Amino acid sequence: MNQALQDVVVAELDSLGFDLVEIRQGGTRTRPVLDVRIDRRDGQRVTVDDCARVSRAIEARLDAGEVFQGKYVLEVSSPGVERPLKTSADWHRFTGRRARLTSAAVGGMVEGEIIGLEDAEGQAVAVVRDDKGVTHRVPLDAIREARLVFHWKG
Repeated sequence: MNQALQDVVVAELDSLGFDLVEIRQGGTRTRPVLDVRIDRRDGQRVTVDDCARVSRAIEARLDAGEVFQGKYVLEVSSPGVERPLKTSADWHRFTGRRARLTSAAVGGMVEGEIIGLEDAEGQAVAVVRDDKGVTHRVPLDAIREARLVFHWKG
């Protein structure tokens, strides 16, 4: 990820009171696509108006030529119901919810309820209890990917 790009996006989000959840770059060299996932700091749901406001702010900086020269596509959205869990704050915030994580520390993938976050010798450790009642403790830096899990009730 381009650090200058991330710095611009984070600065704009910060000024508007939003957090960056995820930023992905795709597209082609001549027509890059920037996918920005945001979250509200007040815990409310991200609205279409929020996305439009953030998009206008980021576009103004990108159009000034600070990061991209030429055309690009900017997509701003909420992180969705199966949002990624990347920070300690995410694990605290979503305690009690279901998550799926992938890590060599659990031999692949595990899904279960987030019990919380522990500090083990200065290292943040996610605690997840699977459906069999087994508690898994995984250092955050050993998690390859983690996301909330949404199950339809039906």
